[in-house]
Parts: sequence; structure tokens; C-alpha cells
Amino acid sequence: MKLKFKHQKFQAEATQAVCDVFLGQPFLSETNYLIDQGNVKGQTELYNFTGFKNHKLVPELTDKIILDNIRKIQRSHQIAPSDKLEGKYNLTVEMETGTGKTYVYIKTMLELNKRYGWSKFIVVVPSIAIREGVYKSFQITQEHFTEDYGKKINFFIYNSAQLTEIDRFASDSNINVMIINSQAFNARGKDARRIYMKLDSFRSRRPIDVIAQTNPILIIDEPQSVEGKQTVENLKNFNPLFTLRYSATHKKDR
Repeated sequence: MKLKFKHQKFQAEATQAVCDVFLGQPFLSETNYLIDQGNVKGQTELYNFTGFKNHKLVPELTDKIILDNIRKIQRSHQIAPSDKLEGKYNLTVEMETGTGKTYVYIKTMLELNKRYGWSKFIVVVPSIAIREGVYKSFQITQEHFTEDYGKKINFFIYNSAQLTEIDRFASDSNINVMIINSQAFNARGKDARRIYMKLDSFRSRRPIDVIAQTNPILIIDEPQSVEGKQTVENLKNFNPLFTLRYSATHKKDR
């Protein structure tokens, strides 16, 4: 059965609002870099060590310009203008339940790529059940968004036992999305600790270091269920370019 998705004005406006925060940033292709090779044994030609990461914000796009952009967006949507920026950069997008939050942030990824060239994204969710639902949303919207943007998103669920996916995430120049539940990097169990460990199966590298090199854009789904104090600290290990928080409610501003 094929699903048909309608283009909703409010979803397009939510996407545009996020993208307009960075007006003044030019379109730039991904920055090439050398992926940490780790301990390579045997034929090095079997490995691809070229990585692609999100280009940083240009120096001309100052905090003042970004704050001015945010205030313009807020005023146009009858929201009280912010007095200051919350970190570098932590943006909150509030949407009513049932308005297509996941659809909007997938569309936003594609639009950010179209406008600015950014291609590495990580979606952080509060539970395995939501993780599976998000993965399904990527599957069922793939054809729809490919028709709109002419590009396919490569997406996968982080699995500490299948770390080759991380190398593919880093070395692929297309739009790539890693979906991860917060317990996978924030719990105390052995599996959760693997992301911070040098692993023989990962050529004596730490998975978090390979991920952080890509300078990904973080998308937090239901942040009120994810962002405890320890999680907020651990999210910094991903070295995000900026963070987008999608929810209907928030405990506090950051």
C-alpha cells in the first residue's frame, strides 16, 4: 500500500523557521577530512578513510545576526522575542501533538541540506519504541521526499554491535541520519558504555570520536523525556554543530 502525503502550510512554515535562523550562511559542500584509521591490519586499500562532515558556520554569521534572525521569526509567529541565545546553538521547536513533528524534522534536514549543504544528522529519542517509530517514519516518507528534493536520506539505527554503520555514516557524502535512543549512550550498562570504549572490533577506536568528527546536527525528539542533567552533558560528546529540540512541551528553556 502506497501512502500519499499532503503538503501542509504549517509544516512548511515550521521548516522555514528553522532554516531562516541561519540566513547569511552560504551553501557550502561538506568538508573533507581524514577519518581516524585506528589500528589497520592487512590491506589498507580495503578501507575508505575519506570522511565528510558538516561545514561550520561562517565567521560572518555572528551571534548578533543569528539572534536578530530568531527575533524576526518569533515576531512573525507572535512569539515573544528572545533576550539572548541559548548556547551555541540550542533551538526549540514546539508543535502540537498530531501535527507531524517527525515529518517536519525530516523535511527540515532536507531543506537545511538544500540551502546550506549540511548532511550529517543524529536523531536522539527517549525510548526504543519511539526509535522504531521514527525509523518507520523515515521509511514511509522516503519516496515522498525523494520526489520533492531529488535526494534520498541514508538512515540507520545505532547498534553497538554493528559499528561499521558509523564508518559508513562518516564516509558517505550524501544525507546521513543516525537514530539513537538516549539509553545507548547514557545508561550504565556494558552496551551503553561501548560508545565510549576503544574496541578491538572497531580498530581500537571509540565510536563517539568517529561520530563527533562529523560535526553533526542533533535533533532531540521529545526532549522533556530525554534531557536529564547527565544526558545534557553526554550530548556534548557528539560535538554538534547545533541542536534542534522538537516537542509539544518543555520543562525549561536552555
